[in-house]
Amino acid sequence: MERRYWNINLEEMMEAGVHFGHGTKKWNPKMAPYISAKRKGIHITNLTITARFLSEACDLVFDAASRGKKFLIVGTKKKVADLVASAAIRARCHYVNKKWLGGMLTNWSTTETRLQKFRDLRARKFIYLQTYLGGIKYMTGLPDIVIIVDQQEEYMVLRECVILGIPTILFN
Repeated sequence: MERRYWNINLEEMMEAGVHFGHGTKKWNPKMAPYISAKRKGIHITNLTITARFLSEACDLVFDAASRGKKFLIVGTKKKVADLVASAAIRARCHYVNKKWLGGMLTNWSTTETRLQKFRDLRARKFIYLQTYLGGIKYMTGLPDIVIIVDQQEEYMVLRECVILGIPTILFN
């Protein structure tokens, strides 16, 4: 793997609060080499080590992307959901930013059939909506005048116009 240099700034990481870890009561002893201090019941992580691992992660992502690998970005907390979606769209990769459904990856055959149903439903629904509502998709309120061609065929339209008091022009 080729060594690259990423623009990782320790001051910016400090300002963003990257150094704040979990509470001192909820920790794994394997994390001890990466913790530099404890303050107010919170572990403070070593930003130098964090920056090194972040650089390695950037290298890994860069190499995978250059080989055409597919990515899935997952972030379901409300604070990051919009960021996950925008980052994934910018990077042209898949994402989950709402609820993670158990077995989404481990039970892929079921997930795949559900995705196919979803795609079919969307295509059919779009065709339906385009067919029936395509001409009024930019209409923001009731029309001031309705022009009806073939009054007998469009009887229901005429009834609705009469009920609402909308002036109509009829062509037979």
